[in-house]
Amino acid sequence: MNKKKIINDPVYGFVTIPSAFIFDLIQHPYLQRLRYIKQVSMTHLVYPGALHTRFQHVIGAMHLMCLAIDTLRGKGVLIRDEEEEAVLIAILLHDIGHGPFSHSLEHTLVEAVSHEMISSLLMDRLNAEFHGKLSLAITIFKDEYPRKFFHQLVSGQLDTDRMDYLNRDSFFTGVSEGVISFDRIIKMLHVKDDELVVEAKGIYSVEKFLIARRLMYWQVYLHKTVLAGEQMLIKILYRAKELSMQGTELFATKALQHFLRCKIDISNFLEDPMHLEWFTRLDDTDILSAIKEWVFAEDRILRMLCERLMKRDLLRTELRNEPYTEEEVGIVRQRVAEHLGITAEEATYFVYTQTISNSAYDSKHNNIKILNKYGDVQDIAEASDLSNLEALARRVQKFAIIYPKEIGFVEKLG
Repeated sequence: MNKKKIINDPVYGFVTIPSAFIFDLIQHPYLQRLRYIKQVSMTHLVYPGALHTRFQHVIGAMHLMCLAIDTLRGKGVLIRDEEEEAVLIAILLHDIGHGPFSHSLEHTLVEAVSHEMISSLLMDRLNAEFHGKLSLAITIFKDEYPRKFFHQLVSGQLDTDRMDYLNRDSFFTGVSEGVISFDRIIKMLHVKDDELVVEAKGIYSVEKFLIARRLMYWQVYLHKTVLAGEQMLIKILYRAKELSMQGTELFATKALQHFLRCKIDISNFLEDPMHLEWFTRLDDTDILSAIKEWVFAEDRILRMLCERLMKRDLLRTELRNEPYTEEEVGIVRQRVAEHLGITAEEATYFVYTQTISNSAYDSKHNNIKILNKYGDVQDIAEASDLSNLEALARRVQKFAIIYPKEIGFVEKLG
């Protein structure tokens, strides 16, 4: 069988699968599952084109990694064939642990278990299945390989993961502010003392990358309507789980039933390998098919939440710079309880607060280093003449209250 295939990617054009073994990994059910998990969760409720998947993203990130390796080799960086394949495997599998709707439900079905941890567990399983052929990739993924630049290309502040998702999410949402000069950034990459650096000629492209990341977070990923959709999805799963654990029979696939009926935290998830097996059978279709059926559920709270989400009758999100007080939240919940004819406790499914934060650049961890023409390395904050780079590094925090819009604006209450 010819495994030297090409994939026609809408963002980059033709992407070549670089080896027969990588083809086998792409064909594996663990990775094929990513075809049915949306990259940006509920963002399509605001940007209708944002229906692209985690599968598209990992293929794109692998393509950019190929370009980065070619660039570094062209500049005399010694990269062995086995290192190349390992870093390509690491980026290909970096998101394999994502569950349904990506980040939205990350701590809902399984408590305190991150997608990075699940990715690591699944890579260990694949390594056993393929007789140790992923060992070096796992070492790079876990940042245990001495040549640090490989891990930085997989998971760093200027990695191929971020380069792809900014470019791809911008493409599919139509938000042009997210467009980055990924090709120029890659051409400017170099290695010094086994760490990733950027040649000084590429500093403006990196600055644009950081600005684009900031704009995409506030305009797309943390858009207030997206926040409302994600929180409604979370509350639907919480309610379904509460009812299931009380003995209520709800429609669900076998995989979803497993997580609705069991309280699974990090300890029993790691102790019992069957939890991981059930997790690999979950994707967006499990959740969506259940929600469509729960529109007709006997429980009024679950039914109302599902009806509203399916009709895109979303809750309203208000953002401000100070936290909402318990008194303010109590006033809103009381008003909602009266309006919907439910108890104050049940109103917690329709009124909730959330803290959101973002910084485009973390100057304290794995900072971006610029290589000047004299061969010296500087942090980008020192090398840049961009006056607001410090502002990009500052963590911005906002506070949200989410509630049914029919009760009026929060600031008019009380």
